[in-house]
Amino acid sequence: MADLPDIRPARHDESNRLASTLTLALSADPSTRWGMPDANQYISVYMPLVGAFGGRAALDHRTAYIIGDFLGAAIWLPPGVHPDGDSMGEIFARHIEQPHLGAVYAVCEAMAEYHPKEPDWYLTIIGVDPAYQRRGLGSALLQYALAVCDQDGMLAYLEASGPLSVPLYQRHGFEVMGEIVVGNSPPMFPMLRRPR
Repeated sequence: MADLPDIRPARHDESNRLASTLTLALSADPSTRWGMPDANQYISVYMPLVGAFGGRAALDHRTAYIIGDFLGAAIWLPPGVHPDGDSMGEIFARHIEQPHLGAVYAVCEAMAEYHPKEPDWYLTIIGVDPAYQRRGLGSALLQYALAVCDQDGMLAYLEASGPLSVPLYQRHGFEVMGEIVVGNSPPMFPMLRRPR
């Protein structure tokens, strides 16, 4: 991986580029698009959702990492830092109608039930621009943050948004804790990694 672009924390003045990269990266993700199936809805909702689902907090803590010139990004929340649930709820309520809104809330509740009670680093979102996928950028982003987890002896936690991403996380030491399915939602897989 010596030829891969550098990884660095994103700055506050780069929040729109961070959100744009992750919005593009997850535009075909089954779980993400199940929540927002309409393309226009997805584009208008996911950008602010990135900030609420940890983007703002990660920028504050310098744990929103980018690789190269926003080829990919990962939002990690350090121990004790959480997504802005109130803002997420407001975004969902403003843009998603019932009965689908209730199902989206139920998925979020199921995600929270799996979250470790012990202090952990939480990978809320990771993605690579589709034009640059399958080049090791996602793995590089994972390794960058997992080195911090290992150095500090901390757990790492995430929710894999579908079965296709599970093997990637398993290669980096994550183990599946269970499966989240609510109604007709695609399966998500909470995953935990112990420090090495």
